[in-house]
Amino acid sequence: MNPTLRAKSAVAALLVAGLCLSAAACTNQGSTSASGATPGSGDNSAAAQQVVSPAASASGPGCTADTYGAPKADLTDGKTVVGFSQSESTSNPFRAAETASIEAEAKRLGVKLIERNANADVNAQNAQIQDMIAQGAQVLIVAPENSDGLGPALAAAKAKKIPVLTIDRTVTGAACSDFVAFIGSNFYGQAQIAADDLAGATGGQAHVAILQGTPGNNVSADRTKGFTDQLAAKYPNMQVVASQTANFDQTEGQKVMEQLLQAHPDITAVYAENDGMALGAIQAMRSAGKAPGKDIKIVSIDGIRQAVQGVVDGQLVADIETNPRFGPLAFQSLKDFYGTAGVQPKVIIKDGHFTADSARQALAQGLVY
Repeated sequence: MNPTLRAKSAVAALLVAGLCLSAAACTNQGSTSASGATPGSGDNSAAAQQVVSPAASASGPGCTADTYGAPKADLTDGKTVVGFSQSESTSNPFRAAETASIEAEAKRLGVKLIERNANADVNAQNAQIQDMIAQGAQVLIVAPENSDGLGPALAAAKAKKIPVLTIDRTVTGAACSDFVAFIGSNFYGQAQIAADDLAGATGGQAHVAILQGTPGNNVSADRTKGFTDQLAAKYPNMQVVASQTANFDQTEGQKVMEQLLQAHPDITAVYAENDGMALGAIQAMRSAGKAPGKDIKIVSIDGIRQAVQGVVDGQLVADIETNPRFGPLAFQSLKDFYGTAGVQPKVIIKDGHFTADSARQALAQGLVY
């Protein structure tokens, strides 16, 4: 096995094995969803989230309603009111799938769901969360717009002992105090795999542009650091010549890529921290007379349908999935919180890795969103 493939295999194994930071061993990656959760009607069971870390044998007690100081609630009594705060527009396929999954599982359980969408405005998200509290939400599931800006909402929830479960992005604060726990992906590990993929496609020698996500959240920070750390450690001839934020947005991704191609016509590889920016970059390349996948190699993260199809078509080298189907696992985690099992501070999920063959198979099986 050549060094590039060996590095790629090692990092892929690390992500799938799960970085079991608080566990003695990783869970079985079977076809059932994590923690015994049954996928809701809005989820393809084969694509439902599976826990990578912590393992069922994780040491230390999990966060429960008793330790959090929250009143008891029964998510199956048809009376419990859950507030769901979505950070961004559901025109984003990831957010659409995430919202549909939460809605489907709430409906399956008979939970009363209050929903708000902040449309990428952290001030609006703070206000909306406080409004849901005023409307009687007993527990909150929050997809944060950024990691640092939800202090007022968290303080309002804490004052009323209302538990907050965060999904996809972290928030600043202490687990089992300011919020219950975080459920999401290993973003640093995703970026390491992206670096391996891009190095493999370029022979380990390229002028790389990075399209960064929104500043102020852990997703973008980890995806940048994981990628650049991996290049520094393993690929000395992969030179980052430009790195600029495009806010996880397709239109901005196109504009930023247009500017970068003018400033750095020697770019031969692009790492986009989400698929929207990758799709925008592809449009910019075509406008500049460059052939995506040939003149410039591209790797991305998220796994939306259009990007996975782009892998099949040869426009992208690979796409690393971020599984948005949080509904079953989020509600099972809340059941554990209100029960005796409790929830560990960080629950890391398994994500897919789409190369040409696996992308074709995933599309055929309906496993992408």
